[in-house]
Amino acid sequence: MPRVEAVFQNFQGESLSGALELPAGAIKAYALFVHCFTCSKDNLAAARITLALANLGIAVLRFDFTGLGNSQGDFSNTNFSSNLQDLLAAARYLEQHYAAPALLVGHSLGGAAALAVAQDLPSVKAIATIGAPATASHVKHLFADSYRELREKQAVQVNLAGRSFTIRRQFIDDLEKYNSVAHIQALHKALLIFHSPLDDTVSIDEAARIYTAAKHPKSFVSLDHADHLLSNPADSRYVAEMLAAWINRYLLPIDQQVKEASMNTVLPLKQGDVVVRELDKKFLREILTPQHRLVSDEPIALGGKDLGLNPYELLLAALGSCTSMTLRMYANHKQLDLHEIQVTLHHDKVHVQDCADCDNKASLVDVITRTIRLTGNLDGKQRTRLLEIANQCPVHRTLQSKIQINTTVME
Repeated sequence: MPRVEAVFQNFQGESLSGALELPAGAIKAYALFVHCFTCSKDNLAAARITLALANLGIAVLRFDFTGLGNSQGDFSNTNFSSNLQDLLAAARYLEQHYAAPALLVGHSLGGAAALAVAQDLPSVKAIATIGAPATASHVKHLFADSYRELREKQAVQVNLAGRSFTIRRQFIDDLEKYNSVAHIQALHKALLIFHSPLDDTVSIDEAARIYTAAKHPKSFVSLDHADHLLSNPADSRYVAEMLAAWINRYLLPIDQQVKEASMNTVLPLKQGDVVVRELDKKFLREILTPQHRLVSDEPIALGGKDLGLNPYELLLAALGSCTSMTLRMYANHKQLDLHEIQVTLHHDKVHVQDCADCDNKASLVDVITRTIRLTGNLDGKQRTRLLEIANQCPVHRTLQSKIQINTTVME
């Protein structure tokens, strides 16, 4: 499966490092994975779950918070509030370059962050937490031995998961602001809670607090025999498989998402107008006329979702449909016994020296190959005349004439 290196800025202008795992086939939705406290995007559970979700059709961005992993910044200057800002920056990156996230997945304190930020992300339809506390203030117990020192000093060294970190007083003070489950009560989004009864880092009682505070739809899955970090690969796979099956209930199929997005605004169009507008931040486009709607896109191999014709296919479709219409009009007018018309087209760019009718030997030329199949009781003379008529279709003549395109940019 393809992996894209994602680098984007936090709200302080520092570069954050991420990895976007993309499915090999069609993308059902985009998701954000939020790693555990002092972990990184390359934490084994994060990597395994995002890879498994990508294998099931969900593109997932995981990233390092400020000062962790490969991200810039000083971890000692961060806090839970800045983590939420980093999460919003990651969501903004997805929206600007791909599509806004529909799913948040948070592990441990990352789960608390996902719950805290969900209301600020309208695109998010569902949240999943894994071994998460109900509130960020739960992690204060990790610094119990440092409280006395922090009353006397601005910063202290603490040892977490075998690594040394500098914690400033403002980090502890910031946690005090996140000691309520009110945001969970007001969530109004689908919620799935994973937790192990054997978790000795975050008690399963925290899962009960989340479940009790949340409104329906909410679900709980017990991770039997799993530890807090999901060290066993089978536990990560299980989480991903359960999550992918669950999220399908709350996500519209991608083509319905496109249709829903296209109905958000109505444009006043006059006869003859064609408007093309974005449906995502990559290649998906909506094509509107006063009476009709089409979708264009690029293939998955080129980074699109393959939900519509690509621009050159649209060009060939215009020529092919015009050719067929023109032939039918002529055949009907002349009362020819023409049963069926089939037009097959292909576009290539070839070296000019391969084109006998071209003079410039140093460039490439566009070549459209058009094959017309005519079924019916037609003699040779009629077929020859129909070929002449095909070359007179309006789109054919437009493509072979000198075309002037006048472009302006609106203020």
